[in-house]
Amino acid sequence: MKTGYLSLILHAHLPYVRHPEHDSFFEENWLFEAITECYIPLIGVLDRLLHDQIDYRLTLSLSPPLLTMLRDELLQQRYLKYLHSRIELAEKEVVRTQKLAEFKPLAEYYLKFYQDTLAIYQDQYQGDIISAFKKHYDTGQLDLITCAATHGFLPLLNISETAVRNQINIGVNTFKSHLGFAPTGIWLPECAYYPGVEKLLAEAELQYFFMDTHGILNAKPTPISGVYAPINCGNGVHAFGRDPDSSKQVWSSHEGYPGDFDYREYYKDIGFDLDLDIIAPYLLDDNTRINTGIKYYRVTGKDVEKQRYDPAVASAKAKQHAADFINKRQQQLAALTQTMDRVPIIVAPYDAELFGHWWFEGPQWLEEVLRLASNINQPLETSACSDYLQHSTPAQFASPAASSWGDQGYYSYWLNDSNSWIYPYLHQAEAELEKLALDLKDLTVTSFQARAANQAARSLLLAQASDWPFIMKAGTTTQYANKRITDQLARFNYLMDCIRKNRINERYLIALETMDNIFPDIDFRDYCPR
Repeated sequence: MKTGYLSLILHAHLPYVRHPEHDSFFEENWLFEAITECYIPLIGVLDRLLHDQIDYRLTLSLSPPLLTMLRDELLQQRYLKYLHSRIELAEKEVVRTQKLAEFKPLAEYYLKFYQDTLAIYQDQYQGDIISAFKKHYDTGQLDLITCAATHGFLPLLNISETAVRNQINIGVNTFKSHLGFAPTGIWLPECAYYPGVEKLLAEAELQYFFMDTHGILNAKPTPISGVYAPINCGNGVHAFGRDPDSSKQVWSSHEGYPGDFDYREYYKDIGFDLDLDIIAPYLLDDNTRINTGIKYYRVTGKDVEKQRYDPAVASAKAKQHAADFINKRQQQLAALTQTMDRVPIIVAPYDAELFGHWWFEGPQWLEEVLRLASNINQPLETSACSDYLQHSTPAQFASPAASSWGDQGYYSYWLNDSNSWIYPYLHQAEAELEKLALDLKDLTVTSFQARAANQAARSLLLAQASDWPFIMKAGTTTQYANKRITDQLARFNYLMDCIRKNRINERYLIALETMDNIFPDIDFRDYCPR
């Protein structure tokens, strides 16, 4: 007898990074690494489950910037170049390690890994990763949902309802254009909720979203089922809360699975370990050391010399951890069924890029979890949140609390001393675009004016991405994050000035349209305030 449901949700998102003005660009590697280490391994997992006729349900959120980049011909060509360079490097490593018995099998392992990646990407799916996910959606096993247009942090954009509305609606429309159907759910960027956003979600015909634990537990009135059943926000839009136990087991740097000593060490890469004369052709500008993806060591432990990575041992550990994960969910559900008036659902949302990129064995763990959960004698069953809403008892009405899944649980990671300067500029630009849309509402607009206004809207959306303030707070590639925001705002201001003065430089407009060719169906008129 089934005692409850487990809903696994992966959120796949990367900021929009595309630089046709350069022959190559380092930050485009973010996409290439994610394709190689996360998205294609995930497709491999789904393909094997399909071949073995495993019955499962998994939810994948695909953000509009990621969808756009995955379908971009320039980035597809550059990815193939990247992948061939990794194959070339792995081939050289096989030669270099011929007399290093400890590392030769690993070099051969990476060569096969990259060759298999190329076969899946180029031969099996002709470079169209989205079609691979759509194939598994069509089987009824994989559920696909959307995200906001550029992953804007909605509570901090809420000074303008129009800004939030367009983030949501453009996200839905971009999803439709790439997948061919309307999503039923949305991943709110950073799981950030503010009271009232459910009204805009209902307008977009979205049925549910996800929240961090405390956003549900602090709802009014207090939900009787905690985070183990959704709440109805009062208008038919449902909020699902993150289960803290399953989250900690995977996310925690101290207690989570990815920190196990047998797993691959992310931070020890041959890009930093080998002599420059060997590795230079695969580094940034032949000099600046970067990750190559070839890593020979395991986590091992702190303050000790790193030991060699063994894929077979790590794979066995992933299966062991998957069994532990399922066992703990069974125990949770057994306890919950004693106190709840409905079938409980454990919601476990994660960043997709954790699986494979940061935690190399993550896809193996996920596959084993889904296989174990499919056992007919298993008391739990995997489910999409959309399934649960169709078949469960009507949800309790409650008003969720403002929250996010960031540090300290609210908005501080995206609004602090490192990044607070952003928001006055974003709010001012939003107000100017709304005024322009209002001024032109009843006027005949030339094609040049419409194109320039649409491009200004694109620049504003790209400047609103939550990734840039996050990077500024994290202190990683802060120079690039600052430049992305200032560049987009400069483009916005230039275009607005051109429109107001009716002096539109067609060549420069074409250049901007070429560089930022996201959201082809955008219409600046949607920024007219209601």
